[in-house]
Amino acid sequence: MAKTEPQSSEDLQSDVATETLDWMFRMLVLLRRMEERTVEMFLSGKLPGWLHSYLGQEAIAVGVCAHLNEDDFVASTHRCRGHFLAKGMAPGPLMAEVMGKRDGICGGRGGEMHMADWSKGVIGSSGVVAGGLSLATGVAFASRYRKTGQVVVAFLGESATNQGAFHESLNLAAVWDLPILYVCENNGYGVSVPQRKAMKIGDVSVRAASYGMPGETIDGDDVIAVHRAAGRAVARARRGEGPTLLECCTHRWLGHFVGDPQAYRPKDELEACKRSDPIPRFEDYLLMEKVFTPAELEKVKAEVERQVTAAFEFATASPAPDPADALRGVFTEGTE
Repeated sequence: MAKTEPQSSEDLQSDVATETLDWMFRMLVLLRRMEERTVEMFLSGKLPGWLHSYLGQEAIAVGVCAHLNEDDFVASTHRCRGHFLAKGMAPGPLMAEVMGKRDGICGGRGGEMHMADWSKGVIGSSGVVAGGLSLATGVAFASRYRKTGQVVVAFLGESATNQGAFHESLNLAAVWDLPILYVCENNGYGVSVPQRKAMKIGDVSVRAASYGMPGETIDGDDVIAVHRAAGRAVARARRGEGPTLLECCTHRWLGHFVGDPQAYRPKDELEACKRSDPIPRFEDYLLMEKVFTPAELEKVKAEVERQVTAAFEFATASPAPDPADALRGVFTEGTE
């Protein structure tokens, strides 16, 4: 089945506040430069474990999280760093966690795939496909039960929509009208398997109809399109009208993990991916709409570069965890 042509905002007049546009541009550049520097460190042998890059998908995290309050929640996948930065996690402690350092947001215990920061509404991330969906749905249930008005966003890949946890979560969220937005970042590949070999449907969003909730497919590399679609879904959730499935079609610039030879991808595919780069597209938009001048955009980039440098200096200077603390947070003493 052919995919529906994603919606685009390139020819539309912006109805987004200037301060929001400024925040989105800064955040796009921050996510990109943090990720580029992280990949550089990994390739130089300075990071432990594996690294799953978010390069190319930044517009989704930024466009969605622009609508969230500090006490709203997000849950993520093994490509979590962009989501968490956009939700407000501090770059320095985030990078220290990736490096396994004591000053990491989880004390170096979680690494690049398993982070959480409830002070920022970050429920956590998981290396298990669809592993965070049930948890996010439970948090949305708690929000509705307690009448707090908080909204939950659960980020997932298209392969997660083939998992039982996806279908169970969406079914319950629909039945109970939970305040949650399921954001599918469809980059076309589940590890090395293209979508067409794993499911018959073209648009993942059509699966929403099975549960009586809205489903929408958009251009995930267009931050304005993401912002508008997410805004509708978040507003719907806040009104108590239930969940939405938002499919954002995007591109994974690197392999499933950094170092993946990607023998399964056509050689010309990467060039096509980078032609859809969300940052220059957004820059062109801001200049066309006369929101900012070229000099103002360059100033933002310079400010972000200093922020990124400070974050990496903080993480590099952080000490290794104390082995004596290895079991902290695993066990607790009994109470009377």
